[in-house]
Amino acid sequence: MGQLTGGIAHDFNNMLTSIIGALDIVDLRLQAGNTDRLERVIRAALDSANRAAALTQRLLAFSRRQSLDPKPVELNALIRSMHMLLRQTLGERIHIVVDLGKGLNHALVDVNQLESAVLNLCINARDAMPDGGQLRIATRTASSIPFPHDDTALNALGYVVVEVADTGVGMDSSVKERVFEPFFTTKPLGQGTGLGLSMIYGFMQQSKGYIDIQSAPGKGTSIALYLPATADGNIDNAVAHPRAPKGEGQQVLVVEDDDQVRVLVSFLLEELGYAVKTARDAITAMQHLSPSEHIDLLISDVGLPGMNGRQLAELVRERHPSVPVLFMTGYAENAAVQSEFLGENMAIITKPFAMDDFGRAVRRALGN
Repeated sequence: MGQLTGGIAHDFNNMLTSIIGALDIVDLRLQAGNTDRLERVIRAALDSANRAAALTQRLLAFSRRQSLDPKPVELNALIRSMHMLLRQTLGERIHIVVDLGKGLNHALVDVNQLESAVLNLCINARDAMPDGGQLRIATRTASSIPFPHDDTALNALGYVVVEVADTGVGMDSSVKERVFEPFFTTKPLGQGTGLGLSMIYGFMQQSKGYIDIQSAPGKGTSIALYLPATADGNIDNAVAHPRAPKGEGQQVLVVEDDDQVRVLVSFLLEELGYAVKTARDAITAMQHLSPSEHIDLLISDVGLPGMNGRQLAELVRERHPSVPVLFMTGYAENAAVQSEFLGENMAIITKPFAMDDFGRAVRRALGN
C-alpha cells in the first residue's frame, strides 16, 4: 500500500503542479487584460489533466472497478485497424509480424479497453528491444485457459486469444512474479508509471478473461490475453462525429452532488444549446418534476447522497415513463458492467469526459 500510495502521490503532484500553475498564469493574465500566448498555457494544463485522467483509469482497471461496455468484437479486424498506429508508434527498428487465426468467434469485451491493452503490450515489447527486434501479434482460439482451478468458471464457448510476443531481453522469475504489481517497473525513473501491466491484469479479470505470461532472460516475452468468446456477431459500427452536435433548447435536468462538476456540466449543456435545471440530490430533483412539467433528458451522477442515480431514474420514470437517462460515473462498483446496470433507454458516460464526447453522448441519449 505504501508503494501504491507513494506512486500515486508522486505522479499526481507533478500533474497538479502543471494544472494549478497554468490556471494561476491564466488568472494573472486575465486580471491584467493580457491574453497573449495563453493557448500554450491552457494546452499544458489540458495535457496534464488528461494524463491524470489516464492514471485514474489505470487504477480503476487494476482494481477491477472501471465501467466497461462489453460488446462482440471481431479480433482480427481490430488488429488490422491498429497496424498503421503500431508501425508509427514502434518505429522502424521493430519488425511487426501479424499472424491472424481463421474462423474465430467474436470476443465479448470492451473494444476501447482492449485496444489500449494491446497498445500497452506492444509499447512494452518495444522497450524490451532497445536494439530492435521482432514483434509478433497473433490471434487464435482456445477451448480453455491455462492452469484453470477447480472453482474457475470457464466460458462455455471457449476463448479468443490475442498474443503479443517479442524477441527482447526477457525477464527472470523474480521480475515475472511482480510484473502485475501497481507501480512496479524495471524502467528508469520518469520513463514509466508501472501501471500498464497491472491495468491489463485488472481489465482481464473484470472481463472474465485471463492473462498468461511466458518469459526468460535473453529469450523474449510472450503475453497472451484470453477473451471470452461469444456467438453473437452484432457489432456496433457507429461512427463518431468530430464535433459535439448542438442542441435545440431541449429541457435537461442535471443531478450531481459535486458543486464544481454540476456547474461545469450545466455550463457545457448551455453552451451546446440546451435548457438546464440542476439539483444536488434526488429529493431536490423530484421537486423539479411535477407530472405536468416536461423534461427531455435526465442526466444524473450514479453515486448520489441518499437515493442513488439508478433509483432516482426509476422514480423519474414513474412520472415520465419515456424520458431517456444518461448516467455519469467516476467510480461506481455496481455500474462496472454497463449492460447489467442500465435499463431501457439508459446510457452511461465515464468521468472525466471532453465536451465533444459529452455532447455526443447527450445527443445519442436524446435520439434514443
